Amino acid sequence: MNRIDQLFQTKEKNILSVYFTAGFPNLEDTVPTIQALEAQGVDMIEVGIPFSDPMADGPTIQQSGTIALRNGMSLKKLFGQLKEVRQSVRIPLIMMGYLNPVMQYGIENFCRDCAQAGIDGMIIPDLPFADYLSQVKPVAGRYGLHCIMLITPETSEERVRQIDEHTSGFIYMVSTASTTGAKDSFDEKTVDYFQRINAMNLRNPRMIGFGISNKLTFEAACGNAAGAIIGSAFIRSLSENGDVKTAVEKLIEKLK
Repeated sequence: MNRIDQLFQTKEKNILSVYFTAGFPNLEDTVPTIQALEAQGVDMIEVGIPFSDPMADGPTIQQSGTIALRNGMSLKKLFGQLKEVRQSVRIPLIMMGYLNPVMQYGIENFCRDCAQAGIDGMIIPDLPFADYLSQVKPVAGRYGLHCIMLITPETSEERVRQIDEHTSGFIYMVSTASTTGAKDSFDEKTVDYFQRINAMNLRNPRMIGFGISNKLTFEAACGNAAGAIIGSAFIRSLSENGDVKTAVEKLIEKLK
């Protein structure tokens, strides 16, 4: 069974997923960051593929991607780093990145190398749904990979239900239509969106991302979905602290 499915079967609430940019702050930090996150009790990890034009990301993640690319990170390098990650890590791992690097690498090559590295799924924010159905889903399915799709407050009910029907793993609920970035709290409009999606009784579990940075926002997300995804707050912690272990500890402290 896919590790993502195992996670949601064994833990229905308060799931914590953390995103980080591979190759940041240092090129060889990828596996140590994964190991440190798992050691601190993180349930799932999104490994970010740095890209030169990250249109959905705020300045914190954009800067981390720029530094990672300068460090020499590439998909080929990343798969090399992840080759033996399953010798020490058990929690679900998801590759997250934009379509351009994946297409340049080749969908078949990407899915094959994900499977060989023990990756459980992928998130490609700018992948058109029609292209997902025709080109990506069949290949990902052959390699046992979940392809997680995003919804936003502007996503129509019809599209939400299409995504729910044709994807697996979980649905990534973007809390806001803006770019990524930490927030102190969610406004009433955002909470209404959470509740509207809850009322749809979807087949897939949901994880809420964008804007999760502290105890208040983490609890609000967990109260309206299976859990929360943290990205910018962790990248900022990596920037501010001298080592990965301290950065993870500081992040977890903010959520308690």
